[in-house]
Amino acid sequence: EVNQHTARGQLSAVQLYDSCGRLEPGECHRYLFCVKAESEAAALRGMAFGDDLGRAVLTYHKAMGEMGKIHSSVVVCPPTSFSSQGQSTGSSDNATNSKFVVHRSGLSVDVAAASAERSMSGHRNNDGSLDETLPVTVEPIDPPSTMELSVPEKVSLLIVNHSSQPMNLQIQMRLSDMTGVVICGSSFVGLGEIPPSGGSCTIDVRLVALVAGLFSVQGCYIVDLSSGMELQQPALFNVFVKLPEEVEEKKTTDVVDF
Repeated sequence: EVNQHTARGQLSAVQLYDSCGRLEPGECHRYLFCVKAESEAAALRGMAFGDDLGRAVLTYHKAMGEMGKIHSSVVVCPPTSFSSQGQSTGSSDNATNSKFVVHRSGLSVDVAAASAERSMSGHRNNDGSLDETLPVTVEPIDPPSTMELSVPEKVSLLIVNHSSQPMNLQIQMRLSDMTGVVICGSSFVGLGEIPPSGGSCTIDVRLVALVAGLFSVQGCYIVDLSSGMELQQPALFNVFVKLPEEVEEKKTTDVVDF
């Protein structure tokens, strides 16, 4: 179950459309919708790759009053953006998420679903499935969508061991792979032994934004201290870093004066 909503005090997409007036030939307007799990069961499960998120419906009126309606195709939750090539080569560019406006499915949910599907199909060898590529996942819990410049922000991370063996893990936030938003404080944290088959733990890290703009928080690695195996994680989340209000006011004043 999903629900389309807007933040309090903001216009809905319908109100925005009604206030736009007519559309000239070739003109377009863009709308951003937030799709959220509505029921308690759906919120607990999280959104996974392939979930049906509904469809957009556009109602319009022509110049003479004729009314029409256009339905989009069904919107399906996209998969987690992750490149196994980026993990093997150590290149952070290949492991970043693509679009800032798209928050994809939950990583741990996708890995668990891949593991269940592989178990049911009877495939036991490494066939490149997501649970084989990422036996341990790191996922932020309710990450911020915006951050203030130079103001540290606490973010909780969920670490899940999807493998069949307990693992002695360490999480590393590598500064060399982080841009715009970086770790603030200890970058290497020991997690201890995490039980197999869904065992998990949570930790809090502090991040700080160095410049304003849109950024993808990345550079997260999981290291198995027993075997030395390193698992590069996909980008944790995307965030918009805002300028301080006094800077915004000064820029606005400068434009008006000009």
